[in-house]
Amino acid sequence: MHYLLMYELSDDYFERRGEFRDAHLKLGWDAHERGELVIAGALPDPFDTALLLFSGDSPEAAERFAQADPYVTHGLVKSWRVRQWNTAIGKDAATPVRPA
Repeated sequence: MHYLLMYELSDDYFERRGEFRDAHLKLGWDAHERGELVIAGALPDPFDTALLLFSGDSPEAAERFAQADPYVTHGLVKSWRVRQWNTAIGKDAATPVRPA
């Protein structure tokens, strides 16, 4: 299954992220190497949202990531939530659906 971790970023995220970026990136690459985090990044213009796609049997890896993320613990993320995403099309779809 796929889970989206969605961050609502603080107004000063872009200015403050440098101090915590290496720790955030290490956390992300470690999760990727464990097969939990598929892909992640921030949406620019404006930098107000970030999306992180997780793969697993439950939302636990995404939730654990957010709770440990220095962007969250230092207030660069105003709020976060995890939602199941029923991916249906593409080679990496968790629940592929083809036309009849």
